[in-house]
Amino acid sequence: MIKVCALSSLDDRKPFAATVDDVDVVLVRDGERVHALADLCSHAAVSLSEGDVSRKGIECWLHGSCFDLETGKPSSPPATEPVDVYAVDIRDGDVFVDVTVTTN
Repeated sequence: MIKVCALSSLDDRKPFAATVDDVDVVLVRDGERVHALADLCSHAAVSLSEGDVSRKGIECWLHGSCFDLETGKPSSPPATEPVDVYAVDIRDGDVFVDVTVTTN
């Protein structure tokens, strides 16, 4: 697990781009939970951190594919492949991510 940022530096339901061990990751805070996904749309290879977060998940800004924050699975086309979801731990107000452990 690598410390990425303080929990207080994340705005609720706003994408936050980070690099963890040379892996581009997008963090999304949802209350006291934080989700970490690969910051690359599986359809168009563009950054998900530039998209919006809705109740359905994080939406790719280019073609509108939406990815579930917990599973990484797309819920709308044109994407058909999931994105990686990484293990997150919050300790002492800091967010830690492990890009070697995918949860999907």
